[in-house]
Parts: sequence; C-alpha cells; structure tokens
Amino acid sequence: MIILFAGQKGDSGKSTLASNAAAWLARNGKDVMLVDADRQGTCSRWSEYREEDSKLPVVQCVQKYERITKALKDLDSRYEYVICDVAGRDSTEMRSAFLAADIAIVPFRPSQADLDTLPHVADIVSAAIDLNPDLVCYALLSMAPTNPVINETREATEFLKDYPELKTLETIIRDRKAYRDALSEGKGVCELKNEKAATEIDALMKEVIRP
Repeated sequence: MIILFAGQKGDSGKSTLASNAAAWLARNGKDVMLVDADRQGTCSRWSEYREEDSKLPVVQCVQKYERITKALKDLDSRYEYVICDVAGRDSTEMRSAFLAADIAIVPFRPSQADLDTLPHVADIVSAAIDLNPDLVCYALLSMAPTNPVINETREATEFLKDYPELKTLETIIRDRKAYRDALSEGKGVCELKNEKAATEIDALMKEVIRP
C-alpha cells in the first residue's frame, strides 16, 4: 500500500505526519519504506537520527525526485507499506506520486492561507483520480490549536465539506511540542511519553488503513 502525504502549502506538517506514520507502522510490525521526495530532506534527516538508536524498529528510507510513479510502484511490490512525503507545492513529484498512491492525505492548517489552496488541490486530485481511479484522498486538519475555545478548527471543518474530492478525516492533529521533539529524535510520538499525541496518530492510522 502506498500512502502519500501531499499538499500545495508548506508548513502543514506533511513530513511530521509521514515520519509518524512510518514509525507507527514499524511499531506494529509492518515492513515499511519511507520515500522522501521533498528536496528539503526532513524525512531523510529523521531517518538518519533514527538509525542512531538500534532499539527502534527499522524504517527504511530513500530519496526519490522528479517523476516517481514507477519508483513508488516498484517499492510497493517489495514492502508492505510505502509512505511518501512530497514538497508543499505543486510539483512533478506530487503529481506523479498521486498516480501511484492508494491513499493520499492532504493536511491543512485551520488557517485561511491553507484553506485558500483547496480549489487548486481539488483540481489536482480530480485529475489524478481520472488516471488512478482507485485513489482515495483525505483532507486532514493538522497543527490545529489545542485551545478548544478557538473556533478555527470547527470553521475549517465546515469549509472542507465543500470539496467532496477530499474526504474529511474525523481525526484532528493538534499543534503539540511532542511532534517537534519526535522529529528531531528520529522517533514517532508513539515512541515518546505523550499520550495525547500518540492517541492522535493511532486514531489517524486506524481511520485511514482500517486494520
């Protein structure tokens, strides 16, 4: 199964989510390959940090750029799960990854700047589904405020409903320091002592892959 984390806007948490998804799968005994198709290399650095701790379950990682459809399909034939992270912009990597993916997750911060990218992302998804009809694409609210008084998250959820090309996930990923700590240590939040963050990733993965 190929799971893609994509979007047109940077700083929405794609690399953080991709690395956490890979760690969660590895912790659950899955054979997983993490593909870093973002030239910033965040997931590659995360993988290097992870290799320093031999006690952590192994997550393989490779870098792939440009047209990566064929490469993703090849890796999919050799691993149970392939997690792909692409840059936060409309790129060759993103468009070609959509053609190979089984599942695509597009994270949005509950901000107007992020939500303004929805029409363009929806167009890309629609074009991808024409060529890859088995693709299932989800919208995920990410880095949402932890303060329940702030209405941004609720308002963003309502806004997403206007774009049926992306199914809105019930899981919401909050803006927690634990995610930044995990990224810098080569871990997933499931491997840190932060129950709230770990519960969010667990809910996300179970909602998406429905084991």
